[in-house]
Amino acid sequence: MPKVVTFGEVMLRLSTPGYLRFSQAHQFDATFGGGEANVAVSLANYGIDTQFVTRLPKNDIAEMCIAELRGFGVGTDGIVYGGDRVGIYYLETGAVARGSKVVYDRAHSAISEIQPGMVDWHKVLEGADWFHWTGITPALSQGAADACLEAIKVANEMGVKVSCDLNYRKKLWKYGKSASEVMPALVEGCDLILGNEEDAEKEFGIKPEGFDAEKTGGEIDQTRFESVCRQLMERFPRCKKVAVTLRGSINANHNTWGGVLYDGKTLWQSRRYDITHIVDRVGGGDSFMGGLLYGLLAYDTDQQAIEFAAAASCLKHTIIGDYNRVTVAEVEGLIAGGGSGRVSR
Repeated sequence: MPKVVTFGEVMLRLSTPGYLRFSQAHQFDATFGGGEANVAVSLANYGIDTQFVTRLPKNDIAEMCIAELRGFGVGTDGIVYGGDRVGIYYLETGAVARGSKVVYDRAHSAISEIQPGMVDWHKVLEGADWFHWTGITPALSQGAADACLEAIKVANEMGVKVSCDLNYRKKLWKYGKSASEVMPALVEGCDLILGNEEDAEKEFGIKPEGFDAEKTGGEIDQTRFESVCRQLMERFPRCKKVAVTLRGSINANHNTWGGVLYDGKTLWQSRRYDITHIVDRVGGGDSFMGGLLYGLLAYDTDQQAIEFAAAASCLKHTIIGDYNRVTVAEVEGLIAGGGSGRVSR
């Protein structure tokens, strides 16, 4: 069975019930989530041997989080302990013309104070096929960026493939360095890169010509992104494949969704999904990444892999919470045309 290791921060997620605004809420729904943890849960649901690595304090909230991850079948043996708190993020779900809002409370979280040497990466990556990280982790602190680079170098040394979701988050880069200063050295060690047009532009100055995400009206010419993929591969020669998620935002509840995968010669394009009623889009990109990794491990062609990624993420938009709680059979059913929403009896 393939093994995938992911590394990053998992947070307590406190969301307002339904579509309530922060100013209206008198209680919050509590669960957990975070980019790399979300990918780990997706892969575990698909039957992949998955290990999630982070740093957590020794307290009841952290134990609650670990128990939830284990409940999904995610391995937690690589988690290291220390620090004083689990990071928190608050979510207000938007509707129609009102976008969703996220407020972070993650300063001085346990993983933001991680340092190189705290994780035994040779032990953690033993027998692994993939190591996955996102641009969120190096945005937390210099220590987190250094620990991430340490992991990437060990993975390269051990012959473990490395994937990265660029995941630019402007609210996180606050420790005196910008994404454009830090990310290139980390991405140099990657075999697979996932991103969108904003990630590529903010971190590397790469963008498709004549494209403005705010003016798509839900319509996106997928072939425009071949230039982004090609530029990323030229910038980072180790990279063998680049994927781009394509979201056309009509309003907060109605998006079009799909993706492309480029191998240096061919641009593989997924089916386009018209998601007319979004339940929860947080974690949508992570569900795409989890689906793409599974697709590359389980199927024979890049076309099959990108179709699985797009379909898995389409289904995630119908599920409350960060985690994509779907099975391989459900994803394959959607790919085969089973998107009617009829009751399964």
